[in-house]
Amino acid sequence: MAQKSVSEAENPDDPKAWKWVIRKRVWDLMEARNIAQFPRPVHHRIPNFIGAHIAANKLSELEVFKEAECVKVNPDTPQKQVRFLTLNGGKKLLTPQPRLRTGFFSILEYSMLDPSTIKEACTSVGVAKYGRPIGLEEKIKVDLIVIGSVAVDPKTGARLGKGEGFAELEYGMLRYMGAIDDSTPVVTSVHDEQLTDDIPIEKLLVHDVPVDIICTPTRVIFTNTPIPKPQGIYWDKLSPEKLSQIRILRELKSKIERETGQKLPCGPSEKLPPTAQRRR
Repeated sequence: MAQKSVSEAENPDDPKAWKWVIRKRVWDLMEARNIAQFPRPVHHRIPNFIGAHIAANKLSELEVFKEAECVKVNPDTPQKQVRFLTLNGGKKLLTPQPRLRTGFFSILEYSMLDPSTIKEACTSVGVAKYGRPIGLEEKIKVDLIVIGSVAVDPKTGARLGKGEGFAELEYGMLRYMGAIDDSTPVVTSVHDEQLTDDIPIEKLLVHDVPVDIICTPTRVIFTNTPIPKPQGIYWDKLSPEKLSQIRILRELKSKIERETGQKLPCGPSEKLPPTAQRRR
């Protein structure tokens, strides 16, 4: 089910091949050591892990979390407890629609829910069911970003996601909206075994999002990352295949081109990575 990443890792013509080597190593290790949690296998996912709720609780104790009024949290399973703590703490929760295929972001508030629906609202299905959908014209301020990771370097803040690039696109769109800036903290919650020291920052791309803080079940790490944060949407890095998946980006590109009278660049074609499969 994860064999595809092996061939990608061995492809010398793929500039992202080194990322697949690290991802596969982490996914394999989590399965082999049985620290992976449902849904499994964790390959091609932001992996759920034993102790995810403990890492989430540590995250909720951060001053940047306590002071935040609006928190953007990824829709993956290991960050479900973060979404619950955000809502239960009376904060606004901003969550993207999965893979941005059915929409954009949904925003939820505790006042929109009741005790019987709050846990469901923390799931990806519940976000779409109970949340208020917003568009790129929405005027919001996001105080904290919680992002899922496959691997992260505690010394540099360099991060690898599952390879689909949605976290980077979400970050770029929030920058375009003016909802975040360089000072907006980016936090990730991972298992200690997802920490690595071999992500070469010189090979990261301009749209890769570094993290400021890492929360694991055993510790909190402030990375003091030297890696610049993306400044917006990098159209010249966005492949036609990826653009074809995301309606809101196609609409935005057309809008900008109409308003400026200039055609935006397009990134090189790519073979999109496979999506995760569940063990039958």
